[in-house]
Amino acid sequence: MEVAGTTTASREVRSTRNALLDVARGVAILGTLATNIWIFANPAGIIGLLEQPVLPLDDAASWAEAVFRSLANGKFLALLTILFGVGIEIQRRSAERRGQRWPGRYLWRAAILLLDGILHYLLVVEFDILMGYAVTSMIVAYLVLTSDTAQRRWMITAGTVHVLLVSLVTVALLADPLPTAPDPAVLAEGVRLFADGTWWEQVQFRVEHAGMLRAEAIFVIPYSVMLFLAGAKLYRAGAFDASSRGRQLRTRMLIIGSVALPANMAVGLAGGSSLLMVDRYILPPLVALFYIALTAIVVDRLRAGSPLIAGVSNVGRMALSCYIGQNIVGSILFYGWGFGLAATLEPHGPWPVFAIYLALCAALIVFSTVWLRFFQQGPFEAAWRYVYELP
Repeated sequence: MEVAGTTTASREVRSTRNALLDVARGVAILGTLATNIWIFANPAGIIGLLEQPVLPLDDAASWAEAVFRSLANGKFLALLTILFGVGIEIQRRSAERRGQRWPGRYLWRAAILLLDGILHYLLVVEFDILMGYAVTSMIVAYLVLTSDTAQRRWMITAGTVHVLLVSLVTVALLADPLPTAPDPAVLAEGVRLFADGTWWEQVQFRVEHAGMLRAEAIFVIPYSVMLFLAGAKLYRAGAFDASSRGRQLRTRMLIIGSVALPANMAVGLAGGSSLLMVDRYILPPLVALFYIALTAIVVDRLRAGSPLIAGVSNVGRMALSCYIGQNIVGSILFYGWGFGLAATLEPHGPWPVFAIYLALCAALIVFSTVWLRFFQQGPFEAAWRYVYELP
């Protein structure tokens, strides 16, 4: 989600774009939709997901949904977080080449992102990630000025804090497991709000329950710091380069991830509610490394004139617009104040949701491709750049 700070910087970024980074960013954006679409498709919205975070696996449809959700849950969030760290390192280097002070005006960029996140949270969805990224970027903007050794220590420290927090929650869940069946009264309230309620009622719900709904964003700040620094470190090491060093690093990432992915799937499918945090926040960063390496293989194989690679790359170039846009469209399609598809499609199981997900991915690819034929940036990126240049 990069927004160039000046016209010169914008030309510089466009002339030195990294094909793998653009595609990986597009994969991450489409992957976050693979997680979030199940919140939209739940008639009780986020309340329904919180009440029943683990699916009962009693037929082929529930298994299909569980596997799909497990492949996405936490993995693309980790991928996007790593890539955000890459973006900070790229911007720091760009500022250094231009002789500009760092973090300098980058903090203004982070402040704009925080404002974007607040508006996105209030007006669109409860599960915004932009606010957390904005706060984390303000911290990491200073940490990337330290030595490689210091950054490694900060990364290890943040990761240790994160693992301890997840361990505490996991121990608590093991001692006092979540109910296996959702509370009917709570579900009914969720259905009233998301399947039958108005847009304004949902805004009020987000305001009234901001503490609960934003708790996860605060909880994962150490996690995000760790992954931001990991992304910056991977970029400096050449993990996104076309060099032999880059290919070697990605081979290692592929091996690590190929072990982590089945382990993560096993935890997600068989671990139950007690291992929810492990499923979402411990193994996914390793799986994200696998996804990066796999994306690189696909890019290498299909780079020559592939419409799919070009389309996903365009989504990556318009990451902010596509992220916010997919949540706006998802709200309109599924919530009661829009087309109300969540309640309509519930009796038909996950199959229509799979179809809608694929259709939305195709729509984002087409939209970004057409938009970039006429404009240099996505609409939200352009608005962000305009605000950035105001001071």
